[in-house]
Amino acid sequence: MTIEEILAYVKQHPSAKVKVAVADIDGVLRGKYISTEKFLSVLEGRLGFCDVTFGWDMADMAYDNAKYTGWHTGYPDAQVKLDLQTFRKIPWENDLPFFLGDFVNDQHQPLYTCPRQLLQKIRSEAEDLGFKAYFSQEFEWFNFAETPESAHHKNFQQLQPLSPGMFGYSILRGSLKNTYMTALFELLCKFGIPVEGLHTETGPGVYEAAIKYAGILEAADQAILFKTAVKEIAYQHGIMATFMAKISEHLPGCSGHVHQSLWDKENKHNLFYKDNDPDKMSDLMKSYIAGQLYCLPYILPMIAPTINSYKRLVEGAWAPTTLTWGIDNRTVALRALPGHSKTTRLETRVVGSDTNPYLALSACLAAGLYGIKNNLVLDKAATQGNGYKDISNGVLPGSLQEATKKMKESPLAVSLFGAEFVEHFTLTREWECKQYAKAVTDWEMKRYFEII
Repeated sequence: MTIEEILAYVKQHPSAKVKVAVADIDGVLRGKYISTEKFLSVLEGRLGFCDVTFGWDMADMAYDNAKYTGWHTGYPDAQVKLDLQTFRKIPWENDLPFFLGDFVNDQHQPLYTCPRQLLQKIRSEAEDLGFKAYFSQEFEWFNFAETPESAHHKNFQQLQPLSPGMFGYSILRGSLKNTYMTALFELLCKFGIPVEGLHTETGPGVYEAAIKYAGILEAADQAILFKTAVKEIAYQHGIMATFMAKISEHLPGCSGHVHQSLWDKENKHNLFYKDNDPDKMSDLMKSYIAGQLYCLPYILPMIAPTINSYKRLVEGAWAPTTLTWGIDNRTVALRALPGHSKTTRLETRVVGSDTNPYLALSACLAAGLYGIKNNLVLDKAATQGNGYKDISNGVLPGSLQEATKKMKESPLAVSLFGAEFVEHFTLTREWECKQYAKAVTDWEMKRYFEII
């Protein structure tokens, strides 16, 4: 739709309101309904939005270590510029108009705390080098036959999965709750999130969805909206969906693998493909992979952002633990998928479903571009067989605390994302670690209560 057509649709919608949203540092969408009149009045200006969006965590607990905002600033409004190119109709809300926005400062420049603005910065760097980045993120998630009220009442213990047992790629299980699965597929597509595939994964009540690739900013928009849309559609079916990286030590975790390729500006040539290479991989792709291998230890909090993320990154649980790459190998960190000029791509398998898509995609692209800019040579051979046993290039940091320390102290991270962003983001991860450190867990109660 043209801008004129979008505005005409907004003006004639019978609800006389619009839904708008912004992404916080954790990838949680924060938003509101505003009147059509208000929406039209801020199109050329800015929408005020409390800057506590970047001053608290996902549980609305105010940071005590953040510099951007806090009690010391009085939590004033930040300015949001609505992006009309993100227009969508919400099919489960009577086709209500919906828009995403970007945070900007008083000089109308990108705000360094804004994840969507960071991605646009990295995308511009790729374009300046002559590349068009095409990405997609796929998700696994658990579904439970619960409501927010019942889950809280059970203290999030002994929740009822949507279906029992381990039954990945099951045609049978897909028919068990087919009304929900059909609603997901159809409504997501109507919402501008083109789902290419949807199936059960191994684990009770686990689904996986693949989203069609797009330009990197659109791909991130699709990914972040996918997560919230799935949760909203699930609510309508008496279901709770969760994108936690790890639900149980006895079950596999939930991935958010990122697929990526670079094309020329005319979108005619996949620059990762080379016909006369034995593996059909261009030198550009090899440098891109080398960049990610080199950068991964220093950008890990952006693709494994929570305490829970590192419960997924354990040996034998379908998630990588080593700094490895391989060709069509699901045990390594970076899975190269060469072979065809249209589909040759890299899959970064470290990424979990609990990520902020804007930060995860920013991290992947920035790290790959680092390899290209510095002409890094992929001198490490592709891992054959079990990537968990290949520690020749090192292993991933094993906790959020360790990973955050590496990122905070890394000049490399600053060169990729800017000092202000790195400082703010690592402070939020240190906060997350502190909140966990003071919590008494079920594991501690079971292990120590009676014996000690």
